[in-house]
Amino acid sequence: MLSRRFLIVAAVLVAPILASAQSQYSAERAPVSFTVGGAYSFFDASYGGYKLMGPVAYATFSPVLWDRVALEGEGRWLTQNASDGFREYNYLIGPVYRFTLVEHHGLHPYVKGLVGAGIVDFPNHLAVGRYFAIAPGGGVDLTLNRRWRLKADYEYQLWLQSPGIPGIDHPMMKPNGVTVGFTYRVF
Repeated sequence: MLSRRFLIVAAVLVAPILASAQSQYSAERAPVSFTVGGAYSFFDASYGGYKLMGPVAYATFSPVLWDRVALEGEGRWLTQNASDGFREYNYLIGPVYRFTLVEHHGLHPYVKGLVGAGIVDFPNHLAVGRYFAIAPGGGVDLTLNRRWRLKADYEYQLWLQSPGIPGIDHPMMKPNGVTVGFTYRVF
């Protein structure tokens, strides 16, 4: 009899603890979103003093991990403001971590770490090089309305095994520059 009462009291005391392990309400979860965008980049090519410009297209899916980590892919075609046929292209993908500013709800700063391919068409069509690229960067999005944002970021790329400029101790190409554009939230 005593053991039965003990089990009932124990069950009553333990039940609330077990009940608190319920799943989170879906209304508390950050919404899944997919955004696409277009921008314009201004880059130092890190080869022969070329300063290149060109269009950028990107897509972002979030959240991938937690509520702040998204997955971003971008393509950049730097073909303008170059002479002798010099061009750079890159196709990158990787995580983006977004910060929340309590006092400025319209500003959304972020850092990113992208990897992918860097392609260069050397002057006078001497050769075409394809290299593995690592591209850390960061920037800020400014909310314009529910679907549109203005985006500005900086990216510093490291093109591993690239030739760079002969006679320099660290011949790896390190293109870097700024990008300004818009994003549109599809859903």
